[in-house]
Order: sequence, then C-alpha cells, then structure tokens
Amino acid sequence: MNVILKQDMPNLGHKDEIVIVKNGYARNYLIPKGYAINATEQAKKVHAEILRQRAHKEEQLKVAALQMAEQLKKISLTIGAKTSTKGKIFGSVNTIQIAEALNEKGFELERKNISIKDDLIKEIGNYSATVKLHREVLVDIPFEIVSE
Repeated sequence: MNVILKQDMPNLGHKDEIVIVKNGYARNYLIPKGYAINATEQAKKVHAEILRQRAHKEEQLKVAALQMAEQLKKISLTIGAKTSTKGKIFGSVNTIQIAEALNEKGFELERKNISIKDDLIKEIGNYSATVKLHREVLVDIPFEIVSE
C-alpha cells in the first residue's frame, strides 16, 4: 500500500515522502495515528501541488539565507569573559554569548542554530562557530575570547 507520510518516521521515511508499506501497518498504525494518509490519485495530485509551492518558498528562503551568509562572513566577534591570571575562563563561553554578540551586530539568530566546534571553551583565544541559516546554508564565524 502506498502512503504519504505526514511526519518523519524513523526507519521508514521523511515527511511528504510516498512510501510503500504493508496494508496492515498502514491501516492499523500509520493512518489511525495520523502519521500518514492513503496515497490515492487525488491525494497524490494535492501532494504534488503542495510540494511545488513549498519548493518555491524554500528557494526564496535559501536566497535570503545566502544573502545573510555573505554579510556574516564579513564580521568577526569579540566576546569578553572574566578570566584568571593564567587565562582560564571562570565558567565557559557558549552559544548564548555568541547569539547575544550577533544580536548586537544586528543579526537576529537563535542560539539553537549556532554550534561551537569545541565543546567547552575554557581559555581565551580564537575559535570558530558554525551558524545554520538554512538546511543547506552553513556559515563559519570566527570569534575571539578576550579577558575583561
């Protein structure tokens, strides 16, 4: 039986994908739980139109993300932290401080879209963070930790 998935299902497929499953699995689990709908001809036509519209919107979002990525490549951040005399930071620097520094520069980004290559930053120095602007657009931002 062909079904259209309404959400990502582990070991089965991703959202809006048409997959083939056994009849009982579709009728007794996927469709009643709302994880999928039956892939009739009418549902396939509606699905194709939704995908076409989503692809257009997705392209616009990607273009906007690429423009923001070009602006982000030009900046470098300096983040102040309280340190000991040996250069060790009291606590650590995380994505919250990076997001705040980016917000001060005029870039409204959520901290969940920022990842630091080094897990914990405990010393002053130069580091790099990756910002995810879009599914396909990632930007590396250099930043420096300085003593306050």
